[in-house]
Amino acid sequence: MDVNKNSYTFGFALILVVVVGALLSITATSLKPMQAKNVSLEKKQNILKSIGVDVSREEADVQYPNYIKKELVISNGQVQEGTKAFDVDMAKQVKETPEDRLAPLYMAEKDGVSYYIVPVRGKGLWGPIWGYISLGEDANTIVGAIFDHKTETPGLGAEINTADFMNQFKDKKILDAQGNLVSIEVRKGDASGDYQVDGISGGTITSVGVQDMLADCLKSYVDFLEESTASTASTFEVVSNELATIEQ
Repeated sequence: MDVNKNSYTFGFALILVVVVGALLSITATSLKPMQAKNVSLEKKQNILKSIGVDVSREEADVQYPNYIKKELVISNGQVQEGTKAFDVDMAKQVKETPEDRLAPLYMAEKDGVSYYIVPVRGKGLWGPIWGYISLGEDANTIVGAIFDHKTETPGLGAEINTADFMNQFKDKKILDAQGNLVSIEVRKGDASGDYQVDGISGGTITSVGVQDMLADCLKSYVDFLEESTASTASTFEVVSNELATIEQ
């Protein structure tokens, strides 16, 4: 065989490409279940972190059912049957109108207190941003916020996943006194009151992205949460009246 011929060079290159391509394909296929598992663990970890349960990825799988008591999918204010909340692809759903989305909702319990956990997703400067907002029993007061990104600028927009930024959201409100959605405004260093937080210096576009993400995603939950909390309050009132009657 004449190794100096062009045909030999092209043939060798073709075989090499096929072999390397096959090896890469096999590797990617074999690693896919592991990658999916890691994504699932990180998701559970962040959901728990939004209510102040800080665990490792490995621990998240064990601790998740201890805190997450119910998973629902909300569509146009109603519970949607037949779809698992954990399997809903938020990247696809945020492209729909708030009324037409399948919106996952996680109902948690910690130390005898109930929480509503809402996933959010939007756009930063360079790519998608996402996270989880946990609300207290009043379905209005923010208990915790977890944000993350893929391609935001280090030291600027990437700061949305730092404690300094995320901790600002604690105890803020998303509804006004009439129950209308106000959401959270991200300001340029002059935030005040129940509905504002300070943005990231030099990361204005990403900060606005967080603001828009919250305003957009929370719309899908307001009607259901209002009905849910009203039902809870009504049940509590009935039980209280019954107890008062018994005491008399």
